[in-house]
Amino acid sequence: MSPVTAGVLQMLALIAALALAYRPLGDHMARVYSSEKHYRPEKWIYKVIGANPSAEMRWPAYLRAVLAFSAVSVLFLYLMQRIQGSLPGSLGFSSIDPDQAFNTAASFVANTNWQSYYGEQAMGHVVQTGGLAVQNFVSAAVGMAVAVALVRGFSRSRTGELGNFWSDLVRGTVRILLPISVIGAIVLVACGAIQNFAGIHEVGQFMGGTQQWNGGAVASQEVIKELGTNGGGYFNANSAHPFENPTPFSNLFEVFLILVIPFAMTRTFGRMVGNLRQGYAILATMGVIWIGFTALMMWTEFAHHGPAFEVSGGAMEGKETRYGIAASSIFSVATTLTSTGAVNSFHSSYTGLGGGIQLLGMQLGEIAPGGVGSGLYGMLIMAIIAVFIAGLMVGRTPEYLGKKISIREIKLAACYILITPALVLCFTAAAMALPTPGNSMTNSGAHGFSEILYAYTSGANNNGSAFAGLNADTQWFNSTIGIAMLLGRFLPMVFVLALAGSLAEQQPVPETAGTLRTDKPLYAGLLVGTILIITGLTYFPALALGPLAEGLAS
Repeated sequence: MSPVTAGVLQMLALIAALALAYRPLGDHMARVYSSEKHYRPEKWIYKVIGANPSAEMRWPAYLRAVLAFSAVSVLFLYLMQRIQGSLPGSLGFSSIDPDQAFNTAASFVANTNWQSYYGEQAMGHVVQTGGLAVQNFVSAAVGMAVAVALVRGFSRSRTGELGNFWSDLVRGTVRILLPISVIGAIVLVACGAIQNFAGIHEVGQFMGGTQQWNGGAVASQEVIKELGTNGGGYFNANSAHPFENPTPFSNLFEVFLILVIPFAMTRTFGRMVGNLRQGYAILATMGVIWIGFTALMMWTEFAHHGPAFEVSGGAMEGKETRYGIAASSIFSVATTLTSTGAVNSFHSSYTGLGGGIQLLGMQLGEIAPGGVGSGLYGMLIMAIIAVFIAGLMVGRTPEYLGKKISIREIKLAACYILITPALVLCFTAAAMALPTPGNSMTNSGAHGFSEILYAYTSGANNNGSAFAGLNADTQWFNSTIGIAMLLGRFLPMVFVLALAGSLAEQQPVPETAGTLRTDKPLYAGLLVGTILIITGLTYFPALALGPLAEGLAS
């Protein structure tokens, strides 16, 4: 069997698995966020945090709760790292430096999981499990809560109430993320991933000396790292490490975990707004982009240019022989089109055009299917923009799901789509203009520029993967990427929740013969075009200086 055929079969198996999980998981999530019942463990949590889960919140109150919870999370995780040297189970590691502790705290709370440190050489068991793994759960649940609040904005009328953040946060964690994670961790342990609290021990002989490895609760952290579209690895090699991702089956299973909730949330959306076909239209848009990007990535990496590529069957540099080109390409596209950031290959070693595909996937806003929650609300923002463009074409006030898209709504949507590009391009320009940041580049020319562009694209879009040729453990990059991650995560949420509140206050508009059908293939095509055009106009000059220049020169 040829490697290309094997890759196609893996894609078909992955699509089949996602299709089987789509309906039951999507309906389950809709029931979770629509239920008025509180389970006993959830009541205990509400009592501890002093929250009333039945109290409805308007968008300012919902936003304050999101920001307050996230601010406390950043502070808690920062302090854990700063006192690590005094904690039990630290494995002898010292406390984390202030700038790196801030960067890591901002990273994990913002669901980015950017890592400027070697996991197995910096973090002990307590910080890994009590700090980082906890944030893997709750940061994902925050994104899901914000997405559900926007969906309620579409489904409710003549009220500004969007639900209760504390209830959405706890339910998303307890009823969705935890049960799937328990099952997924068992699967990964069965595949060979480790799960223990062993200390540091020496393994055999390695180039005249011994190699040291430490154990850890790897399988349980790996599953929520992928399921919650987080991406931070227990080890520096991330999902290329055999302790995290031992076999080709575990590799495909981890890709399934990355994609299953973001895709299934489109059915949750359709169920909650009372029109499943609207969810299918969003699903089709996500699916077309995801499959298209995967096909392009495989093509660029399998293309034979020269004897080295012909001997290896493609661009094998930086890729694990356990997975090969096809599985590495599938994994790479899945993580850069979502806010996961996990890697099972060296992104800097991809072809020039392959690196451009990874960059473009993040620059789309990671909406195909995107992160848990963030992918859905990002796509719905783009859906509003597409409806607005269609309205301009026919001279009609745009409507989406029975809600008029007026000046207020389009301003909020426009602010949302402008924040991340502004962060990426401004920070990249500053890093290239100043004398010191450029010293962190391993490569010069177009590839060196791509390293810095990738770093800020990954941070501001809350992805967390890296080109890996950049030394980001400096005060400049720890600080600026940390700021980009926080602003890129929480500023868009301000506009999403404000938009949700504005939509919820509206009276539904009855559908007429002139209403644009947003559940048809024509609209899905318009939405795909809108996404690609907006991103292309925004980022094309930067991409032309980096991956496109490198790809065309090779």
